[in-house]
Amino acid sequence: MRELTYVARRTVAWREAPDPKLRSAREAIVAPVAATPCDVDSSILAGHGFVEPPFALGHECVATVVETGDAVTAVAPDDLVVVPWSINCGTCDRCRAGLTAHCTAVPYMAMYGAPIGGDWGGLFSDLVRVPYADAMLVPLPSGLDPVAMASASDNWSLARRLVAPHLQARPGARVLVVARGSIGLYVCDIARALGASDVLYVDPEPEHRALARAFGAATAEVLEPIPQGFDIAVEATGRVDQLALAVKCLAPEGICESAGNHFRPGELPLLDMYLTGVTLRVARDNVRAHIPDALALAASGKVAPERVVSHIIDWEDLPTALPERHLKPVFVRADE
Repeated sequence: MRELTYVARRTVAWREAPDPKLRSAREAIVAPVAATPCDVDSSILAGHGFVEPPFALGHECVATVVETGDAVTAVAPDDLVVVPWSINCGTCDRCRAGLTAHCTAVPYMAMYGAPIGGDWGGLFSDLVRVPYADAMLVPLPSGLDPVAMASASDNWSLARRLVAPHLQARPGARVLVVARGSIGLYVCDIARALGASDVLYVDPEPEHRALARAFGAATAEVLEPIPQGFDIAVEATGRVDQLALAVKCLAPEGICESAGNHFRPGELPLLDMYLTGVTLRVARDNVRAHIPDALALAASGKVAPERVVSHIIDWEDLPTALPERHLKPVFVRADE
């Protein structure tokens, strides 16, 4: 089989690899049918990651189950499934508590798409081994489009977690979104659908701002002057200066969720945050625990994740098309 390999800055290539084999009765082999880059993949491709190439890329996809071990009961061959980005066993204390990104049965930070916590390959591959099939794989509900849901492995489910619980606790809250990619646009859609009274989306890209306006958000190119009085802020830029601006926009006792991968250091206005009473969370998502609710939201008809898909591209074109600066391309196998 082939796996798409990050070779150098803005350079990827197909590389041959052995076909994955079942290693236990709890495993499955899947074949991605619709895969898409996570927002952090753009940073990796631009050379801002902290892992040296080469390595297999990709950690967002919907896949077809090809083979299962004898102990697998939750999925069967030919099922369409969401494959979560992180590797988790489902049975350790942390997994049972919903902390699936911190599973103790695998090395720290074990994931698809980067050799962190072991080499698990990437989801831009013809075939992928899933070590804990019952715990990890989530069947795609009937009626949901694999292309629209290719990001349920990470960005779509993360976006729901960033804003939905806070809006449930604070109905009608004002929401600020400071973004550079798909996560922020998903958040705009979800926030409006779940009753936010006001959504302001900040992004320098005019095409992104136009889509945010279609979701009912007000938009700005930069946070200047700094707006005030937001109950919830979501930062998804990976830039500490933008995170610092976002927390300055919060009302007293406001909440800020940071979904950016902060590869570079910086400073936060800690005194301002202390005086305002800011709650800040900077975290990798425990995505497996959130995928079912995110799929249910997508199936509700209240949101339109398919509108964030910027391009649908043939699987064979991955090496040439992935390094392009598309917002949210989805790579689809021609025979699907």
